[in-house]
Amino acid sequence: MKAVEIVEHVIDCDVDPFVPSGWTVESYTKGGQFAFNPARIKLYFSRNQQDGKVIEGNELRKELANEHVLNANVLDYLLAHPKLIPEEWKKDKRGNTRYVFFWGTIYRSRDNLYVRSLYWSDGAWVWYSNWLGRGWHDGYPAAVLAI
Repeated sequence: MKAVEIVEHVIDCDVDPFVPSGWTVESYTKGGQFAFNPARIKLYFSRNQQDGKVIEGNELRKELANEHVLNANVLDYLLAHPKLIPEEWKKDKRGNTRYVFFWGTIYRSRDNLYVRSLYWSDGAWVWYSNWLGRGWHDGYPAAVLAI
């Protein structure tokens, strides 16, 4: 009988995150050793970004202060292991592309603050960023721990 190999994916959410060229880290929430399980992650939507509403990123950041947001180490681990990313993260029920944001790491580029996300584009997962001064609609959920 052949043994079944079980691979556990543990993400170190305490190490310094990847920093894009020319950026700095404004704030960073450490998260310990995170044993990846998609059932432990929920996509968070503010009431103010649902039903056609749009919330400004700085306001959304305040709302997320009481949530267990995941940091960019999870994003980068998932980019390196894309088979782990849930299929439902690609598109919403209307077929629109989702951008899943990792608010545990806020970056600064010049005078602006940004949060990175991952999204499905042309058959591959890639990262994107959005400026906190922009509007955040229902295609921009936050990845948070489902407690």
